[in-house]
Amino acid sequence: MRSFRVLAARPDFTVTAVTCRDDHKGWSEVESQDDYRVVLVRRGRFRRRTAGVPAEVDPTLAYVGLPGDEEYFAHPAGGDVCTSVRLTPALWRALAGDAARVTRPVVYVDPRLDLTHRRVLTAASAGDLDYALTERLMDLLSRVVEQVVTDPTPMGASPAKADHALVAAARAVIGEGDPAANGLFPLAELLGVSPYRLSRAFTRELGVSLTRYRNRVRLGRALDRLEGGESSLATLAADLGFADQAHLCRTVREHLGHTPTALRRLLAEPT
Repeated sequence: MRSFRVLAARPDFTVTAVTCRDDHKGWSEVESQDDYRVVLVRRGRFRRRTAGVPAEVDPTLAYVGLPGDEEYFAHPAGGDVCTSVRLTPALWRALAGDAARVTRPVVYVDPRLDLTHRRVLTAASAGDLDYALTERLMDLLSRVVEQVVTDPTPMGASPAKADHALVAAARAVIGEGDPAANGLFPLAELLGVSPYRLSRAFTRELGVSLTRYRNRVRLGRALDRLEGGESSLATLAADLGFADQAHLCRTVREHLGHTPTALRRLLAEPT
């Protein structure tokens, strides 16, 4: 028996926690999927067979599923808990290329990929789905694609000059408060690049993530509002695009070391 809990859902991807309680050594009936997905194991292990090739899947070995795959599963060790990331064909192409060939469906989960997986799950529970989660998910998916696709991909290195122009354009959009700046995906679409390309360009050019830069801009506006006497944190959170008041407070404390209430007092103190 399997149960599913959606951790994050956006038009381009869905992150789901899958708990399986099956206990059988034999292969299941065939299952057919119609989308791209990356499945990573958090606990337990199971067997998967596709195209006649079996794989032992556990926390050290993930797999990529492709549209049209016919899959068989066995659970000789009991249940397991997995993270399933389903992505649209457009997002897959943005990362892997239009004619990408998956040379092998299995992915070795080294400690860095394991950490990235855990950070995706943390971001999914923290509330900032359109930036923090999306950037971490792009990192995870890029590491997976590097293993399973041998052809050149759109994730290849770009000239420093191109990075500079792209980051400058993104900063202008964010600074102007354009609605496209509300998420990594719409911002990348506006600028005509992949989300991964935009995310990596920011890190290379400025030394900070796009998420952190966007929060820098939002927190500057939050300080302006608090200094001006803003009394409603719920209103402030909504106006600045935070998921809720708690998300605003967590972000403020992380970046500034104070709660919004404490900052309001600090800003009111005479010099």
